[in-house]
Amino acid sequence: MKFLENIEPRGYQAKIFETCENKNCLVVLPTGLGKTLIALMLTIKRMEKFPGEKVILLAPTKPLAEQHLNYFKKHLPELFADMQLFTGQVKAEQRKKIWGTADIIFSTPQCIANDLKKGLYKLENVCLLIEDEAHRCVKNYDYRYVAKIYQNQSAHPRILGLTASPGSEKSKIKEICRNLFIEEVELRTRQSQDITKHLQELKFDKKIINFPSELEEIRHILLNLFERYIEELKKRHILFGPSSKTGLIKLQKTITRSLSTGHKNFNYLLGASACAQAIKIQHALELLETQTLASFNKYLKELFNQAAKKKSKGVVKLVANPEFNFAFMRSNELLAKKIEHPKLIELKKIIKEEISKKDNLKILIFTQFRETAKSIARELNQIEKVKAKIFVGQAKINGSGLSQKEQKKIINEFSSGKINILCATCIAEEGLDIPEVNIVIFYEPIPSAIRMIQRAGRTARIIKGKIIVLITKNTRDESFYYVSRAREKKMHSAIDSIKKDFSNQNKTDIQKKLE
Repeated sequence: MKFLENIEPRGYQAKIFETCENKNCLVVLPTGLGKTLIALMLTIKRMEKFPGEKVILLAPTKPLAEQHLNYFKKHLPELFADMQLFTGQVKAEQRKKIWGTADIIFSTPQCIANDLKKGLYKLENVCLLIEDEAHRCVKNYDYRYVAKIYQNQSAHPRILGLTASPGSEKSKIKEICRNLFIEEVELRTRQSQDITKHLQELKFDKKIINFPSELEEIRHILLNLFERYIEELKKRHILFGPSSKTGLIKLQKTITRSLSTGHKNFNYLLGASACAQAIKIQHALELLETQTLASFNKYLKELFNQAAKKKSKGVVKLVANPEFNFAFMRSNELLAKKIEHPKLIELKKIIKEEISKKDNLKILIFTQFRETAKSIARELNQIEKVKAKIFVGQAKINGSGLSQKEQKKIINEFSSGKINILCATCIAEEGLDIPEVNIVIFYEPIPSAIRMIQRAGRTARIIKGKIIVLITKNTRDESFYYVSRAREKKMHSAIDSIKKDFSNQNKTDIQKKLE
């Protein structure tokens, strides 16, 4: 392709590009298989077709927008276009000036949305809008607002949505398509015929771990306490749905909304307290079943601190409970005896084995919680040849996270081999330019198909890869694992169904034109 430097599109990229050239398209392609190259090819084509018009590429975070800018600079001739990065650090008036001369703008959606609301510029001379991580284009996220304004204002609109997974619900995928004015969906999976030849072998290993009797004793006590709170919510005729953590959080929002309207319903006031404590016990149970005993113990300590500061009557009541105290004391005793969750022990065993087999390994370990990531890194650094670091997002509240500068430094250290294991939370799932790894380990399964696909996409692209999932028997780990597998299958069938809908719709449109 004219103007494309140092890179040759693969067959599937060329085919997807053809669709994107003629229709607003949602491209669903596993991580690392070149979504950005399709965006670059379409940028060249649209700018050739509409000289003097602009292209906007949106990404959810500044580092990701910057990553796209660097990619475009690498693969386009130096004088092809004026490329600019819009960030919140650049003052609005300055952005307005830059807008006047820039050809390709890389930005977060919030930045462009705020400028449009202030009327700093219009989008009539933008010939292409690209929205990366397009699965976020739901509800009131700024992707939706920018797409709507763009569709209304642009003289030559064309929209491209990019994602590794739009989710498993057909209604949600349809919502994304509606919000982005999508006319066609291009889906490829690791199993697609035109993809498989470009991928390396991927091994999959499930490690089933028994839940120990010492922890079962604590779980049993907490479940009894939890059931009493649930019973109270049912007796008050407040809880009708599931008593899962997500179900209780939804209920809590409903109660809060009702109380915020000024209706001081005494039944709801007491129910709010019972619901809040039930959520706390449910969270403690999740830590006990799926994380580390140290993180469980630390969380209970935090609840004792909250009670000491009289943060709420409910917490004071909860920590005064004999069952709660037993759970806390028992976890202290087990930790004093150096007893930990067997998952952590199994993980250390896996790492020792893998490191002994091959030098220069790169391993990415995913976990839900920062505290677990810290515990894992601490434990693994005791193993010879292991250089592990945690990789977490920016903390909004207590500043315990990593700044974007620190995140970049860690990725560079990982790329150069200075670090060989990253213990990461969800920050490493989406977009960031983390080098390909030999092994991805799920410390716990997650019920989200989107996140499961994003995590798995970190390996077996250029080099052979392995995915290892740790599952604690008879805990929520098991159900989460099967839920995510089912949702991934559901996603493929939902997209196929939507593709058929588009095809039928196009046939109807053609028929109408012929009549």
